[in-house]
Amino acid sequence: MDRKRLRRLLEDVRHGKRSVSVALDELRDLPYEDLGYAKIDHHRSLRQGIPEVVFAQGKTRAQILEIAERLAAGGHDVMVTRIDLEDAEALTKRLPGIRYSEQGRIAWRKGKRKPGGLGRVLVISAGTADLPVAEEAAITAECADCDVERLFDVGVSGLHRLFDQRERIHEAEVVIVVAGMEGALPSVVACWIEQPVIAVPTSIGYGASFGGLAALLSMLNSCAAGTTVVNIDNGFGAAVAAVRILRGKTSKAGRK
Repeated sequence: MDRKRLRRLLEDVRHGKRSVSVALDELRDLPYEDLGYAKIDHHRSLRQGIPEVVFAQGKTRAQILEIAERLAAGGHDVMVTRIDLEDAEALTKRLPGIRYSEQGRIAWRKGKRKPGGLGRVLVISAGTADLPVAEEAAITAECADCDVERLFDVGVSGLHRLFDQRERIHEAEVVIVVAGMEGALPSVVACWIEQPVIAVPTSIGYGASFGGLAALLSMLNSCAAGTTVVNIDNGFGAAVAAVRILRGKTSKAGRK
């Protein structure tokens, strides 16, 4: 239950459009719903502005489907990360309107509202091999009502490709930079602009990259002060960080 839905419910009770008992039925699963193997956090939208997201990796298909259905029944957007094609197809059959990105390994369904409006996020990937992580970040940010642009395959092996896009980079409010190998691209971007830069190391690279550890350490040791770094392959986490930054700006502007 998000803030708007809760406010509408309380207003309906206040004006006699719904009885107290009906309202209690709607509120009975706050703050969470216990399925035994999972406790679904229906209160998260109220606390954080973003509903609970299902991490599919390690869950059975039946668990994924039931959790997604309960989130949908609670009036939330549905997002499932790290979901494979077969499980996504099963989810599509159970919940109408589900969309799926095989590249980003993410399935989602948004409520009926205007796209964008929260702020402008640019997702940059160093190489084509980084696209699954970059696409996970882009879709997550879009589902949270960000205006998202994508700029792919502009890594340090050919920086002229990046510099050709300087206007798009400077126009963004938050920039997410996804890179594997030596993980140098976020430092290049972060030293060039004043906007927040969120760096995402990927597990792409040869043996000495140690599954993304080399890129992670490079980003953590960046000379570009203030660069935020998330975990290896965590495009979702980078997008949520961007959303929090933009929501903070919006909340402050609304209080003025």
